[in-house]
Amino acid sequence: MYDVIVVGARISGASTAMLLARAGYRVLLLDRARFPGGKGAATNLVHPPGILRLKRWGLLDEVAATGCPPIHSYGLQSGPVQLMAKLPAVEGVAEAYSPERAKLDEILLEAAVKAGAELREQVALRELLTDAQGTVIGVRAETEDRTPLVEHARLVVGADGSNSTVARLVGAQKYDSHPVLNKSHWSYWADLPHDGKVRTYRHRHRHAFTWPTHDGLTIVGVALPVADFKASPDQERDATVIAAFEDVDPEFAARLRATRRVDTWMTGAVPNFLRHCHGPGWALVGDAGYTRDPITAAGITDSLRGAELLVAAVEPALSGDRDLAAALADYARRRDALVGGHFRYTRDHAEIGDYNREELEFIRAMARSPHHGSGMVGMFATIVPPAEFYSPANIHALFDHIPPGSEPGWKIRMVRWLVRGAPRHLPPATRLADRLIAANLGSMGTFLLDSPAAGAV
Repeated sequence: MYDVIVVGARISGASTAMLLARAGYRVLLLDRARFPGGKGAATNLVHPPGILRLKRWGLLDEVAATGCPPIHSYGLQSGPVQLMAKLPAVEGVAEAYSPERAKLDEILLEAAVKAGAELREQVALRELLTDAQGTVIGVRAETEDRTPLVEHARLVVGADGSNSTVARLVGAQKYDSHPVLNKSHWSYWADLPHDGKVRTYRHRHRHAFTWPTHDGLTIVGVALPVADFKASPDQERDATVIAAFEDVDPEFAARLRATRRVDTWMTGAVPNFLRHCHGPGWALVGDAGYTRDPITAAGITDSLRGAELLVAAVEPALSGDRDLAAALADYARRRDALVGGHFRYTRDHAEIGDYNREELEFIRAMARSPHHGSGMVGMFATIVPPAEFYSPANIHALFDHIPPGSEPGWKIRMVRWLVRGAPRHLPPATRLADRLIAANLGSMGTFLLDSPAAGAV
């Protein structure tokens, strides 16, 4: 009898198993694969909240030693507007890393086994065992040679990806579900300079991206709306990706032509959804419970945060200090509160809409304000909640960084007067300003209007 059976032994599963085993629980970790093996189609980036977890768990030095440099700044460019800002710190951690995915998997899995988790590879889940009340009490699985495997546990955790078998077997329903919004090409490039920066570009409904990763390599790629995406030979993809950079950063495009791609192109696309992530005797973690578009490169970070959140919720129940059902319900509430804003932000970002004149003026102002610039890239990196960044107080302060004169356009000038020039004893003027700002911020303007403080500044 195990305390917990974890199905899926990659990022979220290995992290969950490691933390539970370190807390003294008997953990069985199952996976269909044999390790090391497989090549994860991931862009590898781990934002500071994920790096913070690796540091807490004593694994950051191992990750850094794999040959990936620290990344300290993120940037966005659209046409002539450029923003590059330092990442805000999370409990003293202000760096991202982009380690080789297979090596990160290996580090976490070895840490789980070292902590005492029992790993069984090449095991496929076939059925969940339940008692008379419908509570999950174990698993029925098969080894690669079809040998039956039956094990019991107080809790079964599905960490088996967006197409989770555990989720299917328990009938976990999706909600806030949205289709694939874009598709990406990316690959590894050699001989590009490593300057510790993530660069993203938005222009003509294309989202190009690049950052340093492991072994002196650089990730280079582009996300395109589904209708514009074409599966094509590698040489044609070279031209597509380089053209996306050439529109906004011809100097970088010239570097791509002068250097070399050292791997095949990979392709990625995922739907966006949250799943009900718990029930009697079971829970879901990582992509099994929540998947968002990879355009913000947050999948690994979300998996690390999710594992910690689940273990913090269930550990008191496993120790007998709390009811397990209540602990799992609390985990679900905390999970949705943690990811909801960034899920919505990512979904908006994934539509790859071109910025209008007013949005570009706001981004230009953010580039002039270290506070706002850091907040903007911190939002992309899952550090700053979108509702906090788009709060009335923060957006109103941004107008201090928009220069006087006619350059910003009449809409911005009018709203700036309502925010900064109208008499303070006329709160309706501020409320009108918030509505006008929101109307010109694209769909993200709804964060401003949804803020409980809207119109109160």
